[in-house]
Amino acid sequence: MSLVINGVEKETDADGFLVEADLSEEAINDIAAAQGVTLTDEHRAVINYLRQKYTEDGHTPNLRNLMKGLEEDGVLTEVSSAKLFDLFPDGGAAKQGVKIAGLPKPFGKGGY
Repeated sequence: MSLVINGVEKETDADGFLVEADLSEEAINDIAAAQGVTLTDEHRAVINYLRQKYTEDGHTPNLRNLMKGLEEDGVLTEVSSAKLFDLFPDGGAAKQGVKIAGLPKPFGKGGY
């Protein structure tokens, strides 16, 4: 499978996650469009946080740690699982948010 980002074909896994991270702004815009998500400042704040954590830790946080980090860092004014699922309705920020961020598939507790 593949996804076209800024005119370049990128390899994806069976679930549509990029195999290799793409941290370009075009990746965010193209993947969000393909996912049918209209990006807001809140989406971008979560996506930038996910990218930061991926860059620092080599992986993205699971939902629990994501919520804790978003709250501690003041990324969102309201942090709840319901809010994150409102922003990213197809699996929440820990899955769809990671996908739109242009990052590889996360493998948290229990796997995805």
